[in-house]
Amino acid sequence: MPQPQAELGLTASTVVHAAGHGTAALWDAVAQGRTGLRPNDLGWCDLPCWIGAVPGVEDAALPASLSAWDCRNHRLAWLALQDGAFRRAVAGAIARHGAHRIGLLLGTSTSGIRSTEMAYAERREAGRWPDNFDYRRGHAVEALCRFGAEVLDLQGPMVVVSTACSSSAKVFVTAQRWIDRGLIDAAVVGGVDSLCLSTLHGFNSLQLLSQDMCRPFDVARSGVSIGEAAGFVLLERTPAPVSLVGGGESSDAWHMSAPHPEGLGAQDAMRAALDAAGLSATDIGYVNVHGTATPANDRSEAAALAALFGDHGVPVSSTKGVTGHALGAAGIVEAIVTAQALERQTLPPSANLRTADPSCAVDLVMAPRAARMRHAMSNSFGFGGSNCTLIFARST
Repeated sequence: MPQPQAELGLTASTVVHAAGHGTAALWDAVAQGRTGLRPNDLGWCDLPCWIGAVPGVEDAALPASLSAWDCRNHRLAWLALQDGAFRRAVAGAIARHGAHRIGLLLGTSTSGIRSTEMAYAERREAGRWPDNFDYRRGHAVEALCRFGAEVLDLQGPMVVVSTACSSSAKVFVTAQRWIDRGLIDAAVVGGVDSLCLSTLHGFNSLQLLSQDMCRPFDVARSGVSIGEAAGFVLLERTPAPVSLVGGGESSDAWHMSAPHPEGLGAQDAMRAALDAAGLSATDIGYVNVHGTATPANDRSEAAALAALFGDHGVPVSSTKGVTGHALGAAGIVEAIVTAQALERQTLPPSANLRTADPSCAVDLVMAPRAARMRHAMSNSFGFGGSNCTLIFARST
């Protein structure tokens, strides 16, 4: 078995999401199972579906010094990075380690593609590209890191991970490797993904987009509700209420958009995370599951959980019924939820669940539940079988 990696404290975090702005608003909604989803009212998309739009993003404005970076994705990031406590924590880390010794590792799936969609629409109407269209500062995947580094005054190594729905979970594992190998002393990890036509119509073309709010693990579930979010966490070798103790990855390549029916790739990621943390399945007190509410995904993940946890089982819930599926930002949002569940010793319910699917043999949390737990797991499984599992520990 591999040697466990050093624990990394989650010393600060910030997040914006469909249920509001901030980690407190996220926990309040998740703990009560109160959805942030709403019927699609986007003026630029007419699909009959529910969405998880972040309040205020349409009206958010970047300061003049950053106006060249303007796009929906960066507005989301900017909203999250207005958290004063988080900014002060990053400034403190810069003072301790130096700006060049702090890594920036962010995940996204579509980046600022909405800006390109708008540019194409104008070109179709006017016959020319908009004067302010800047692909490299808007749509390009690496733009997210360059924008984040400018806002946070970071000068260390940086990378954007784009592996669909596992993107902003994988950044935790990469950051842990970088710190273990001495490349950096601390890291800002996170993810940002914004609503766009490409995603909404893409999921609709796959017949995965629900016309109802998503209901993970419900017998009547009919697909995903697409959301958007931005979240950031500061990781340091510093004691904190909750720490990252291990992560595992797998790539099963079973199908472009469908999971293995027995969840083999999911099993591999969870086992790799347990090995990295030096733990066994019985040490895990809660799993924040990927739980997208598609019939195939929930069955596959339930099969993987049953194979790993066996008869003793483990309490699980999906919080996508609150936030929607934030795609490349799902990993960071759900990591923050998992950390909050550990810190508060409370299991959040699976929102919007009416009748649990009996074919998914898992211990679904139906209402907030007090728990005594030391370790919790967060699953993020992306298209094409790009899977990641994170394990967090509560300080004793």
